[in-house]
Amino acid sequence: MTLILASTKLWWYVSRSAGIVGWALCAASVLWGMALSTRALGRKPSAPWLLDLHRFLAGLAVTFVGAHMVSLMLDPFVKFTLGDLLVPFASTQYKPNAVAWGIVAMYLLVAVEATSLLKKRIPARLWRGVHLTSYALYAFATVHLLTAGTDRFNPVLRWTVLTSVGAVVFFTAYRLVGPGRAASVRNPKRASAGAAASVGSDEATSGH
Repeated sequence: MTLILASTKLWWYVSRSAGIVGWALCAASVLWGMALSTRALGRKPSAPWLLDLHRFLAGLAVTFVGAHMVSLMLDPFVKFTLGDLLVPFASTQYKPNAVAWGIVAMYLLVAVEATSLLKKRIPARLWRGVHLTSYALYAFATVHLLTAGTDRFNPVLRWTVLTSVGAVVFFTAYRLVGPGRAASVRNPKRASAGAAASVGSDEATSGH
């Protein structure tokens, strides 16, 4: 009986796991991008793998978010349709507000990743504007994580979220009022050029 019950909840467990991993990857990508763009890792990180890791985390986040959505549709309890997962508030059967946060975060993730792949073919200003929405992506994905499921009561998850939020605040302050801002004041033209070149390392969600 226990085995049967566990099997019927399989997709729910898969969905929760994929969702948490997807959020973690978005958060990691955002934080890694901020570390690169604020020059917290050095004025000019030269190792190509530093930027490659940022891109890899974002691409992997898309994969896990996709797995999260597919497993939700396969779950026999809530029975989400594709429309429920693509249109905010389309379904009212399970926490529509919490789900809506996740849907918006998903669209932002797709937009950031798509424009990153098309970076050489689109205007730099467009790419940069979309890429900067990664901060909103991280915020929306975090709200979704903390409101959609029962895992929000897990102390490990709570501390992980709190730590990531603290890191985002730190890197933001580092750039606005810390050494990053000081560098800009000393050499505005060089800092401006450097920011334009390095913003490619700013994230996705994540995240997400």
